[in-house]
Amino acid sequence: MSWFLLVCAGVLEVVWAYFLKQSHGFSRLGPSAATLAAMGVSFFLLALAMRSLPLGTAYMVWTGIGAVGAFAVGVLVLGEQAGGLRLLAAGLIVAGLVLMKLADGR
Repeated sequence: MSWFLLVCAGVLEVVWAYFLKQSHGFSRLGPSAATLAAMGVSFFLLALAMRSLPLGTAYMVWTGIGAVGAFAVGVLVLGEQAGGLRLLAAGLIVAGLVLMKLADGR
């Protein structure tokens, strides 16, 4: 259950990053409110997951999902450039997440 909560928290990190971009520096009310709501729920789920997962593992997975997810949303939704090196960097983050999960053994 902790891993499920952690993945949900990571997905919500992607959501709040997207809406943060859409808020234009918190100058638009709707996206700003969505950013703050997604942040709050993301942090709450992360805290619940950390009840049984190690700090380093939980935080690395949470930020990794957020980083790769935000990159993917930027490329797929916002039309940002992917580029070979950027794709390699995202792949290395995913590889690190897989290794962290394997090292945790849960």
